Amino acid sequence: MKSVMIIFNQANTERVEYMLDMLEIRGFTFFEEVQGRGSRNGEPRRGTHACVITIVPDEKAPALLEAVKKLDKRNEEVGVRAFMWNVEATV
Repeated sequence: MKSVMIIFNQANTERVEYMLDMLEIRGFTFFEEVQGRGSRNGEPRRGTHACVITIVPDEKAPALLEAVKKLDKRNEEVGVRAFMWNVEATV
């Protein structure tokens, strides 16, 4: 299984939820008003962004990352990023 964290501008909340629905990813945790700054050339974001963390089967992870990439290309100035790591076990 994979854990995927998606960080995005709150303006994209409905798009991210729609993306999860279309990929039949039901479970997620949503954090409102996250703060941070991108490592490449990002400006500080102070409460304008949100974060979703979801755990998906290995076979769904590539489609999810591709959907995030497409969303980012729609409006690169707003920005959306995804980070993925392995889940060793769940309880």
